[in-house]
Order: sequence, then structure tokens, then C-alpha cells
Amino acid sequence: MRLVIIGAGFAGMYAALSAARLRDIQGVSPEELEIALVAPQPTLVVRPRLYEPKPETLTAPLLDIFNAIDVVYVQGSAEAIDTKARTVQIVTARDARKTLPYDRLVVATGSRLFRPNVPGLAEHGFSVDSLEDAVALDRHLHGLARQPASAARDTVVVAGGGFTGIEAATEMPARLRDILGKDAKPRVVIVDRGAAIAHDMSADARPVIEDAMRKLGVEGRFGAGVAEISKSGVTLSSGEHIEAATVVWSAGLRAAPLTQQVPAERDSFGRLLVDRELRVPSVAGVFATGDAARAACDDVGNYALMSCQHATRMGAFAGNNAAAELLGVPTRPYHQKVYVTCLDLGEAGALFTRGWERKVELVGDVAKKTKREINTVWIYPPRAERAAALAAADPERVVDL
Repeated sequence: MRLVIIGAGFAGMYAALSAARLRDIQGVSPEELEIALVAPQPTLVVRPRLYEPKPETLTAPLLDIFNAIDVVYVQGSAEAIDTKARTVQIVTARDARKTLPYDRLVVATGSRLFRPNVPGLAEHGFSVDSLEDAVALDRHLHGLARQPASAARDTVVVAGGGFTGIEAATEMPARLRDILGKDAKPRVVIVDRGAAIAHDMSADARPVIEDAMRKLGVEGRFGAGVAEISKSGVTLSSGEHIEAATVVWSAGLRAAPLTQQVPAERDSFGRLLVDRELRVPSVAGVFATGDAARAACDDVGNYALMSCQHATRMGAFAGNNAAAELLGVPTRPYHQKVYVTCLDLGEAGALFTRGWERKVELVGDVAKKTKREINTVWIYPPRAERAAALAAADPERVVDL
């Protein structure tokens, strides 16, 4: 029997760990149930931190963990899924193609930044969506120091006032001063079509973000979108032109394109609709997890967000359940009632909220300490030791901050 997992992000990693855990509990050998994970590199990109400086350091190796738990790593990119033949077509680093049959499949292909057809976005826009994008932005920012001082050089426009946009924008003044000199006067502008910043946040959380923006000098342009990006700056739908040498696009995510090859229903973000066990109901043998799946977290109408917080736990359930079907043991319905938000606000600290209503619990330096712990400890892989790695993937394990 073979269980194939596509993707080495948070969901894919925990799916592999959890499937190996159940196999171990059931006393089944790796020869009887092979767990294979397909990804271009055996590396976890710590995507929630890519708004920070030195993004090239924000990865974690996975091969030693996979070896410790007897997970087979298959290097390559999944190019096609044939759900009738139960095969995955893989393209290797040398452009060779091979077919990998499966008995159960976990689609953990993650998400991609939504890039609409805005004139100039492809040519002049940056992002912190992927490691490559974040590295390109960091190189560009360092390159600004070689340019003469000007309004455009010292200005960064961040398109999108969601969590990623806020973290990128509030980190930017300090990043620019580090690069351009402590006497530099960087200008950072967040542009969003919504009426206010962070429209998903609660009424008591939003003022914390607005206060941080004031302290940092981060401006907001709300009720307007980006109409055009050029080398000289950004033109908004309101007609305003902002001179800026740097535009960071952070306006929304969509499920990775490979999910479209699974013949099933999707939501407006391209995520596959799954049942409580994270199966794709209309396609036998296929599970979806993380940003590739639209999954209910509870019985009162809350659905998993496209975040590592949900991806890690969803991955653990998906891997467990896919293995459980092959081993003939009961599956477990995914549930995730604990939900927190910890938003980095640069030199203004951070904001920590709890619950779907996002009740404010911590702000400022106290919240920043929690954010650092999350970013440097909690979201990293477990150590490459069999017992510790498998224990970390218990689907019922809840880390309550």
C-alpha cells in the first residue's frame, strides 16, 4: 500500500508525520504501508515570517525528520493527478517524468498569491508570498541604498491591508532605516479597497493596529485600489499617484493550481470542499488539507483559514485519516476550536487576540514576546528524533498559547 502526500509545507509535513505516527501505533512496517511525500525540496519554507529581513534564512530542513520516521521523500514537482488511475505525474529537477501510483492521496499543495491583471504588476510588483519573492524584495530594498535619495526611493506602497500587508508594512520602516541609514525618513503607505484597515478584525483590535500605524508613520489609503504600477510609482483608482520605487502586493491568496486537476467542487478561493474527515467526497481515495481545502473547524459555522495555524492541525488529521482508511481503523473528524491571532506590528510591538471574535488579550511588547516565540519555536518542525517527531503529530494534540 502507498500513501502519497503532495507538498512539504505545514500541512504536508504534518500529514506525513501523522500518517507515520498511526502506522507506528498499529505496528505496521514501512514496507507494508509506504508513505511518500513529493516536493521540489525537502525543506519547510517558514512562510509566515517572509515579511522579515534576511528571508533566505527562513527555512527548515526536513530530510532528517523524514528519515527518522521512515517517510520516503520523492524530489520533484507534481504536474498531474489522475484520480481514476490513482497516479501522480512528477517532473524531476532534470525535467524527467515519472509516475507514482497511490492507494490514498493527500493534496497539501498550499496556496499562491492572487495576482490580478493590474497593469505593471508583473513587471514592477514585489511580494512576500514565496521564498524566491521575499529574497527578490530584500535584494531590491538593499539596492535602494545605491540610488540617490528621492521621494520615490524612500517610499514603499503595500497593496492589501490584511494580515500579511500589515506585517510587511509595519516592519518596513525599520528595514528601510537599516538599509538607508538611521537618518532616513521612509514613507510607507497601505492601500486597500476596504473602508478601514484589517476589516476582518474586531472593533477593539482595529484601533490597536491604527495606533501602531500612527506611531510608525505608516499611512493608509482606504476605499481605493491600485489601478496601475509603473517604475515611478502607483496610480490609485481614486486618481492619486504615489511616487514609489517599491510596491509590495499582498492582496489575497488562492489555492495552488494543481487542485484544479481533482474533479470536485471548490470554493471561490479554489479550495477543494472536504468533509469533516478531510476527504474530497466525490473522489475516492483523495484527501485535501491546508490551504488546498475548505474545511469546517466546528459545528457552528467557522471554517479553516489559509494560515499555518490551521494547516498544521489539518495536516495532522488528513495524514492520520488517509492512513487509517488503508489500515482499516477508525478515522477522526477534524476539529479546531482554539483560534488565536498574533499580528506583528514592527517596532510598535504586536497584537494578540483569542477566539473567532478576536478578543484582544495582549498588545505592545508583551504581545511581541509571544509573537517571537510563535515565529521562532512553535511553527518550526519538531526535532529529527522519531518519538518526538511522531508525538508532535498527534491530531488531538492542542498547543494552547
